Amino acid sequence: MNLPIKLWVDADALPNEIKDIVLRASRRLGVENVFVANKNVSVPDDPMVSFVRVTEGLDVADSFIVESSSPGDLCVTADIPLASRLVDKGLIVIDPRGDLYSEASIGERLSIRDFMAGLRDSGIQTRGPPPFSAKAKQRFASALDRELTRAVRASGGS
Repeated sequence: MNLPIKLWVDADALPNEIKDIVLRASRRLGVENVFVANKNVSVPDDPMVSFVRVTEGLDVADSFIVESSSPGDLCVTADIPLASRLVDKGLIVIDPRGDLYSEASIGERLSIRDFMAGLRDSGIQTRGPPPFSAKAKQRFASALDRELTRAVRASGGS
C-alpha cells in the first residue's frame, strides 16, 4: 500500500545508523523514502526507496526537498534553516538526534544557530555538537517511530 505521505531525508551528512533506522521504520509502516544529497548515497534496491542526486551548490538539496515535499510529510535533517522552511510548510521535521523541530522551537533554534555562527565568524572557537552516541540513536529511533506512526494515522493509513 502506498501512503500519501513521504519521508524525506537530507542525506548529505546523515550517519549510516540513522539511515538504517529510517529504512526499517518506513518499511514497517509502508512509507516511501526519498533520500536527497549532492553526492552519491547508497540506498537499497527497493520500490519504496529512491535517491535524488542534486547538482552541487549552496542549498540545492534543501530547495529540492522544500519544492517537492507536501504538508504532512516528514523530513529528517540537521539543517536548521531547512527545518524552518519545512515546518513553515507543514512538515514534521526531526533531527538525527531525535529532536522535533516545531513552530514553537524553530525560532529559538535559528537564533542560537545564527549567534554561534556569528561567534565563529568573529574568530571565537565554539564547540560542535557532542559525538553521536547510542543514546542519541535511541532518541532518534523513538522520535521517528512516534512521529511516523502519527503521520501514517493522520494520512489514513493503519
